[in-house]
Amino acid sequence: MTTRRDLLKLGALATAAAALPAFAGAASVGNAIPKAAKPLRILILGGTGFTGPFQVAYALARGHKVTTFNRGRRPIAEWGDKVEQLIGDRTTGDLKALEGREWDVCIDNPTSLPYWVRDAGKVLAGKVGHYLFISTISVYADGTKHGMDEDSPLAVYKGKDAMAETRETLVADIENLYGPLKALSEAEAHKQFGRNVTIVRPGYIVGPRDETDRFTYWPKRIAQGGEVMLPGDGLDPIQVIDGRDLGEWMIRLAENGTTGVFNACGPDYTLTTDAMAWGCHAVTGGPIKFTHVPAEFIAKHEADMTVWQPREGSPYSGYGDVSNARAIAAGLTFRPFATTVADLLAWYRSLPAERQAETRAGITREKEAEVLKAWHAQKG
Repeated sequence: MTTRRDLLKLGALATAAAALPAFAGAASVGNAIPKAAKPLRILILGGTGFTGPFQVAYALARGHKVTTFNRGRRPIAEWGDKVEQLIGDRTTGDLKALEGREWDVCIDNPTSLPYWVRDAGKVLAGKVGHYLFISTISVYADGTKHGMDEDSPLAVYKGKDAMAETRETLVADIENLYGPLKALSEAEAHKQFGRNVTIVRPGYIVGPRDETDRFTYWPKRIAQGGEVMLPGDGLDPIQVIDGRDLGEWMIRLAENGTTGVFNACGPDYTLTTDAMAWGCHAVTGGPIKFTHVPAEFIAKHEADMTVWQPREGSPYSGYGDVSNARAIAAGLTFRPFATTVADLLAWYRSLPAERQAETRAGITREKEAEVLKAWHAQKG
């Protein structure tokens, strides 16, 4: 099963390759995007990773003026002069490019360390009207709780000095540090920016540009056909949100001046393991046989079934049905699951062959065959 180290490390630190223009500019399903009632000056810290480019594309379509701030290592050429791109490095405290400037909104995408928020506050407090921070459902103290809402208790930091933690110390002990440091980053956001703060807590973010392969494993594997191993009895809940839905909703939160804390998990119905698998197959087609293998057997054979968690018996059993009622009430919407799968596969198949041959999450075909063989042998 997915270990906490794998789950959190990928979620916190994975970076994206340059996006294809067709997907970088993809917006919500429906008609052409209307202009916002009032154009905003939006500063996006990061902006070139997974969700950021969708925020930029949607903000531009809505008529906003966008500035990004990052290290400049992954510029996106199709933005051209439509986006002001400032260069700096938050790991070293180089925020000089932000000094003396003002924006209506700041969206903080990549932060996992409290001192990043503190340092941003020193430069931006009083210079931005609204601060939106992408956090994570990993901030919750009890991952076994089903139906966790935004008021559930948060993880507690047990180290010596949270402000002294760095990327290196985080990676070295990510299992114990990621959630607590994200929680402290949220608290620091309120300390630096007061009431005008929005905290967004996603779970699994999926779709085009997802370089982690956590969810991609499933449509990729199902498209290959044959006998596919499904974990559990098929009824365990799974939550995923398309990166475009997340990014675009954050722009709408900014437009509406919406503050508060929100679990950005999807979809707006219960998605089980079986429903996910058959939903992928509805897009990919082809001969297929799904074989359910019990969670205990999978754990015994150390098969990492990505995205999935059993609804009982795991420290993260509650990750599949976190409450998203508050976010939906605040305007979070979800494109059809089939659209996410189809667009993800189209993007993935555009990548170089050697990249597609990698297995960054999930199990190899060889491991799957090994476990299935053992399961059939045990069943007789």
